[in-house]
Amino acid sequence: MLVSVTGATGFLGAHAVAAIVRAGHRVRVLVRESAPVDARVAAALDPLGVDPSAVCVVAGDVTDPARVAGLVRGADAVLHAASVYSFDSRDHRAVAATNARGTEVVLGAARAAGVGRTIHVSSVGALLPARGRPLDEDSPLGAPRETYLASKAAADAIARRHRADGAPVLISYPSALIGPHDPRLGDQNARVRNALRGLMPIWPTGGIPVGDVRDTAELHATLLSTPDTATGRHFGPGHYLSTREFMAVLREVTGRRLPAVRLPARAMLPLGALTGALQRVWPWHIPAEYGAIYTCACASAVSDTADTAGVHPRPVTETFRDTVRWLHRDGRLTDRQAGAVGRERTEVSPR
Repeated sequence: MLVSVTGATGFLGAHAVAAIVRAGHRVRVLVRESAPVDARVAAALDPLGVDPSAVCVVAGDVTDPARVAGLVRGADAVLHAASVYSFDSRDHRAVAATNARGTEVVLGAARAAGVGRTIHVSSVGALLPARGRPLDEDSPLGAPRETYLASKAAADAIARRHRADGAPVLISYPSALIGPHDPRLGDQNARVRNALRGLMPIWPTGGIPVGDVRDTAELHATLLSTPDTATGRHFGPGHYLSTREFMAVLREVTGRRLPAVRLPARAMLPLGALTGALQRVWPWHIPAEYGAIYTCACASAVSDTADTAGVHPRPVTETFRDTVRWLHRDGRLTDRQAGAVGRERTEVSPR
């Protein structure tokens, strides 16, 4: 099977390509031309042991109809994992311009080319605020009041519309993903690092569904051949963690005290809005992001009966330990910051 993938040099996209290649498929990837294409592909896929001969590279952007048409031509399946994922207020323009538009272009091109199955990668954030209800495949789209989450809800609405029109579209809902081998140190892995570097002494109450990127990548490889369902919606395997539990797991795997104060999430939203305004002119990243606080205030657990296509989550301590171990070995954490994990000698597995 030939699978065309967008977002292949991102965190989830790279791991999904690795899982798809392991399953015996060929892959064609779309990579932006803003940097040397071959170098970006190698940086994302080489650490995961992907055979370069199994991957064909097309240069282009998801908002370019001509390049996307070339990407999907002759493909048996498409995985649309590309999006601008950021709570940083400096990225809001790119988020708003890319996520929904890219989804419209990719899904439209796949449909016009007669692709047999297209998987759109949404987010549990597209279903927020859920007002305390567990999330499952019957959950309606949310109306989040935050730029990135709103863009994912808009993109999800496009995917649902294509499916309602009869297109063979499946939708996946990853949790907040952490794990090893992150090409650009995305939001969640950066949060783990910041917590261990002492940059996050204050946390909002609430919590988030957390998943291991390797499990969610396996979900996407599985969805290429799994039977369709009534809704066509599937959730990334994971665990709901309160912010208190998030820090407790970090303390457990590192053996460090990591003191932190928790404040009511909704009371912290004005602070998040203020730091977002400041971030537009401040050159260094400020960890107290409105989007992260908003997510903690609004997120709900994923139902135990939600459809994960039979892929089960690994223990959350394994995910956190492998993440910290990778951050340490990549030079992003010192020996002291990694704690007990930094003294281990076990290899980080891509699976």
